[in-house]
Amino acid sequence: MKKLLFSCIITSIAFCFQNLYSQGITEKMVDSLIKEAPAFSIHKDNFFISGVPLNEEITKSTADAKYQISFKQLMTRNTLPWDTYLFLTYTQKAFWNIYENSSPFQEINFNPSIGFGKPVYNKNNRLVGLASLMLEHESNGRDSIFSRSWNSVNLEYSFMLNPKLKLTTEAWLPFSYKTGNPDLLDYIGLAEANLEYDIIPKKFMAELMLRKGLEWNWKGAYRARIFYRPFKMSNQYFMLEWFNGYSESLVNYTEHVNMIRVGYVIKTNELDILKQ
Repeated sequence: MKKLLFSCIITSIAFCFQNLYSQGITEKMVDSLIKEAPAFSIHKDNFFISGVPLNEEITKSTADAKYQISFKQLMTRNTLPWDTYLFLTYTQKAFWNIYENSSPFQEINFNPSIGFGKPVYNKNNRLVGLASLMLEHESNGRDSIFSRSWNSVNLEYSFMLNPKLKLTTEAWLPFSYKTGNPDLLDYIGLAEANLEYDIIPKKFMAELMLRKGLEWNWKGAYRARIFYRPFKMSNQYFMLEWFNGYSESLVNYTEHVNMIRVGYVIKTNELDILKQ
């Protein structure tokens, strides 16, 4: 009951906050943009970054590289009931001990999903948010005592708090996760929030992710990112990332991580429709 209540609170807060700012484009314009959008696109940010720990000695074993590849395929446009559309996503995140001899991979996480997306409008038929309901799987593709996997039904909602500040909240109902990682929720919780602020639109921006485990302790995580775009007419950025907390990877989800990394990112424009 406590878990369900927590997820409901997070989702309710998101829908309440969306009313603070609603100056979106019309439903007709949204329909047109969805019809014209490419079927294949970037889902989450694609990046390659490398860095060092802040809470232990810097060595070839503790320094690493992290990269992510993520894409989305629209299966339908806005032709399904209730103005929804069907999509598939795939995200792969890897942790690479690139500075060690033979440069082994510490872990590769695989995260496919299938879901429904829906634009949300106010009473004036203006876009105020984007919602999605997804069935997700995440695993690290390993066996024995190193095997980690979980499945979930996720509800995500994104909206603008003001012209420069976007909030994305995501709550999940997990299942089939107790083999290999029975206490996973104590570290990842049931929801997370992501804030993105445009310091200089399309040039310089900051991001903050917050996540809290279920137990009454400090287990959870926050991740801060700063993006800088050096080139015009491009979605390529330099990124500085600081991750502090638990469950950055699945195999070591119970271990505290405090890493700072820098590198190159191709940013997604999936939610830019909210800024129009």
